[in-house]
Parts: sequence; structure tokens; C-alpha cells
Amino acid sequence: MCARDNTADANHLQQRLPGGDQVEAATEMLRMLADGTRLRLMWLLSEGEHDVTALVSAVGLARPAVSQHLGKLRLAGLVSVRREGRRAIYMARGGHVRRLVAEVIHAASHRVAGIPEHD
Repeated sequence: MCARDNTADANHLQQRLPGGDQVEAATEMLRMLADGTRLRLMWLLSEGEHDVTALVSAVGLARPAVSQHLGKLRLAGLVSVRREGRRAIYMARGGHVRRLVAEVIHAASHRVAGIPEHD
């Protein structure tokens, strides 16, 4: 292979890279999921809608702490909220987010259990 071929391959690969804005948004989303409490909250919200009281009970943290985590997830675009009277109902935002959370948890389960990876 000659140097000219390497340059052509590099240019082709560079064109396939995601844009800076996409990488920045993805990095922020992953940063939010890198916290154990937020990942647990996202797992629950990926399975359905829940109010703060149910989430507090599930994760065993104080209401202000859970509310703060939910606020960060909302700012990062990972969850959305709707109101039912005085109750705030949270949900994972879209199929991409739900699949991302499921995939990372399933990959971790494989790693912990020593199960080989699959396609």
C-alpha cells in the first residue's frame, strides 16, 4: 500500500466522522449516564413513566437528591416531564435513549457474569 492510498483512506474515514455538535451532545449524554444513581433512574424510566415519589422509593435516596438528578437528566435531554395536577411524571425521552440505557446495562450484565459478547 502506498502513502497516497493511506491519505485517501484517511479522507474517507474523516468524512464518516460525526460532526462536532453531535459528538458534544453524545458526550454530555454519556456523562449524565456515568453516574450510578442517574443510570438507575434512567433504567426505571426506560421501562415506563414514574413520578418522583415512586423513584425516591425505588432508589432509596432523599427526594431533593432524586429531583436534582432528574433535573440534570432533563437538561441533558434524556428525560421529559409532564404534569398531572401537582404531580410531575417523568419518562425516558425516545427510543434511542431507552435502547442506549438497555444496551449499556445488558453489556455490563455480560461482563459481570462472564458471558461472551454477541452481535
